[in-house]
Amino acid sequence: MNPTLEPTRSASALRRSPLVFAGSDPFAADEVRRTLHARTGDPDLACRVLRALEPGERAVVSAAFRADGPVVAHFVTPRELEHAEPSPVEARVHDVVPEPARSAYVDLVATALDRIEGTDVAKVVLGRCLEVHSSPALSPAEVTATLLDRRPGRYVFCLPLDDRPDARWLVGASPELLVRRRGAELASTPLAGSVPRSPDPDEDSRRAAALADSAKDLAEHAFVVDHIAAALSPVCEWLEVPAVPEVLATDSMWHLASPIRGRLRAPEDLTALDLAQLLHPTPAVGGVPTPTATELIDELEGPDLRGPFGGFVGWMDADGDGELAVTIRAGVLDGERLRLFAGAGIVAGSDPLAEADETAAKLSTMTRAVGL
Repeated sequence: MNPTLEPTRSASALRRSPLVFAGSDPFAADEVRRTLHARTGDPDLACRVLRALEPGERAVVSAAFRADGPVVAHFVTPRELEHAEPSPVEARVHDVVPEPARSAYVDLVATALDRIEGTDVAKVVLGRCLEVHSSPALSPAEVTATLLDRRPGRYVFCLPLDDRPDARWLVGASPELLVRRRGAELASTPLAGSVPRSPDPDEDSRRAAALADSAKDLAEHAFVVDHIAAALSPVCEWLEVPAVPEVLATDSMWHLASPIRGRLRAPEDLTALDLAQLLHPTPAVGGVPTPTATELIDELEGPDLRGPFGGFVGWMDADGDGELAVTIRAGVLDGERLRLFAGAGIVAGSDPLAEADETAAKLSTMTRAVGL
């Protein structure tokens, strides 16, 4: 049996934390029954996951940004997610290393702007990471309990990225719904166009109002909405796309958001995971046009910076229903090492310094959660 084609029986129960996905239907699981490994762009991924699901199970999925990047699908029996008070923060020593440094990221944005001026790239999302080394090590359960308590993003997740006892863990609190399917009904809420929030209420309100009127940010948002509408319209009986985005608040950012709703023509042909693959990567995490922007991301970021970041994470059941969020405001926890990622959409008119500030604000969702 090829482990990349069929689910493998997991060697042990979850050792370091329960698996969690908290969205519109929050749940946890204490044991992974089987695990399937694949690639994000695998055209048979949804079919294989659906075929492997047993009644009462859910497949909890993490898919990488890149089409050839890894997918892990854990088959679990969900239980009710119980509220747990976060434990007192343990005294720790943190060593934080940016990758790249802020000044280097500013230079990358400037390079991207030159490419936008001289090529067919209209938008590209560039990211940067923080490497946080903590002593003693953070635990997935500790970080997740804090995220569930503070709820900085609607979709809180915690799952291992492998089926080994020493697996790395993906933890985060995404504000962005890639797709939700319930029978024939679907929903997607893309976010694009952002500004950091201010602790001063008057300034915070001013920033929200300015974002709603920003021609640059509205154009950036339109790239994402147009991409999703073009992908979903052929498979839907009807699709409702807001004419004007709303302004959505998270703990650290104001975002332009467009709640999209639709009804599938043939829901038996398209599962939640099929729809996620149909939409991914949206211009909110990649760029426009997608192939050229992805090549530029690989050139400027490097092909190994993102991993699961900018991919999607969520669940699907045996009926093909499910909910998958964009993997942002997230980190990968590996022993004493926590890797965090944030990106910013670069379009004509972007300010490199402002984009560096935006990524710093986005990173703060997770740095606050771990006590930085």
